[in-house]
Amino acid sequence: MVTCYSCHRGGQHPKAIPSLAEQYSTPPPDDPNEVAIIPQAPAGNSADQILDKYIEAVGGAQRLDSLKSFAGKGTYVGYDTDFMKVPADVFAKAPDERTTIAHERFGDATVAYDGRAGWIAGPDKPVPVLALPAGPDLDGLKLDADLSFPGNIKQALSQWRTGFPPTEIDGHPVEVIQGTTAAKSRVNLYFDKSSGLLLRSARFTETIVGIVPTQVDYSEYRDVAGVKLPFHWTVTWTSGRSTFEMSEIQPNVAIDSMRFGKPAPVAPAGSDGR
Repeated sequence: MVTCYSCHRGGQHPKAIPSLAEQYSTPPPDDPNEVAIIPQAPAGNSADQILDKYIEAVGGAQRLDSLKSFAGKGTYVGYDTDFMKVPADVFAKAPDERTTIAHERFGDATVAYDGRAGWIAGPDKPVPVLALPAGPDLDGLKLDADLSFPGNIKQALSQWRTGFPPTEIDGHPVEVIQGTTAAKSRVNLYFDKSSGLLLRSARFTETIVGIVPTQVDYSEYRDVAGVKLPFHWTVTWTSGRSTFEMSEIQPNVAIDSMRFGKPAPVAPAGSDGR
């Protein structure tokens, strides 16, 4: 498929999938977010071996099973805050419920997923509360919720594949495997070859204008009740970038189920004359 990006990118050869590295940083020699499997790539570890190493790196299966929920406090920064840091909360409950709240100037920006349905609400949204229909966007919320609990990683995706060429992220050699969501979006997972930790997920969504990537970079892993969780993550897509940075994460706290339900409507920014 030929898109605007195919030609309007200063390159000598057409390319269908937008490169987030070209948009937001100095492009690496090879884009690590390539979605294609290279049949002639050197043989490496199997998907099971890479995932098992990750599970051990973050604490082991027994400790992962003991983490049932967590609540985090920190900051959020993004285009919707004019790149100013604002307070933020994250709530998650196993196996697949997750809500993030950024306390912005004109109201809370909330993304909620209750294990079946998902919503987005915020002062910059076109409607007070947007319910996500079944499909790639809802699948993206489910993936974020699943990856919040490392013990879920093998069940989060299906049709695991390997065969990617060697690549690096910020100077760290990584092993790449690919899985598929229920909505058939392909997802690449990038694991540090040395530590085994998950450094990035990249989800590729089919749209009417071609394949569009969404990337999440994870860092600053810290111990939370014997499980290593990222305290810093950056979400990058073709029209924006946002970052969460946690100052504290409390494990196994009681969280009201309403936290993961439909958010309260937020009045559009400026509706009260501000």
